[in-house]
Amino acid sequence: MESTPDIPSGQGLHLRRLRDLTEFEVADDNPDIRGWAVRGADGRQFGQIYELIVDVDALKVRYLDVLLDDSLGADERTNHILLPIGVAALDEEADNVFVPSLTYESVPEYPPYTEIQITRAYEQAMLQALRLPLPASSEPDFYDQPSYDGTTFYQRRRLK
Repeated sequence: MESTPDIPSGQGLHLRRLRDLTEFEVADDNPDIRGWAVRGADGRQFGQIYELIVDVDALKVRYLDVLLDDSLGADERTNHILLPIGVAALDEEADNVFVPSLTYESVPEYPPYTEIQITRAYEQAMLQALRLPLPASSEPDFYDQPSYDGTTFYQRRRLK
């Protein structure tokens, strides 16, 4: 992969959709959650997992790309949101992803995600919308915080 020298670091160049990475796949011991329902703190479904956003440098999933349900009234430009993997958890039994920090009513206030590039400003707006602390430092320690800890995401899921 080539880098573009005139684009500042921290502008999402290291983040890619899993479907675009032919040499990557979901680990054998983890379920592929694309298509699973996403539910908020109130238990209501507000969308489904559309894609996984991977940090190719760290070989880790950083974000869940959520396609919002039509009932939320979002248009094609605002019907996706990104969630840091550490703010969600897998259901122990059913194919659901829970996001305790969001409710059906608060989702439309969340910053929409437009594919292509994820900027540091967008990442910070997302953390603020979730009422999570911003990291004290930026590169390269930005993802060294609980919001991006993928181990908490998978820990409740029992292997079948």
